[in-house]
Amino acid sequence: MPSAGVVTGFSELTLEARDPARLARFYQEAFGLELIASGDDRVCLAAGARARLGLWDPGPKEFGDEGGVHVHFAFTVAPGSLEAMATRVRELGVPVEGPVTHDGGDRSLYVTDPEGNVVEAWDLFEHEDATVHTLSDGE
Repeated sequence: MPSAGVVTGFSELTLEARDPARLARFYQEAFGLELIASGDDRVCLAAGARARLGLWDPGPKEFGDEGGVHVHFAFTVAPGSLEAMATRVRELGVPVEGPVTHDGGDRSLYVTDPEGNVVEAWDLFEHEDATVHTLSDGE
């Protein structure tokens, strides 16, 4: 078993986008992410205080990197915020599944972004007693 504390979380998730600026606008409007930087082939958005979401044009980047395509990922959100988030996303004309209550009482909503990635907004890790070991089957 790895020693505790070696990995403390995610710092960046990068998605491939045919139009990074358009996809950035979606994440800004739907989830309230703030623009950190943009360039010719990428946009970076703050995803909380210690992580960022990268939106990259297709193709290799430095170090042989490429953004992911058609992935599932989850943002951590504050308990009680999902209803307002779902309303905001629906007002953008985007279908929303949820909020869904899981067996442990944590809740999520699910949205498919304009590039086909499944985005989950999940309040699990904002509950004091939550750990990665509280994940239910299928999560």
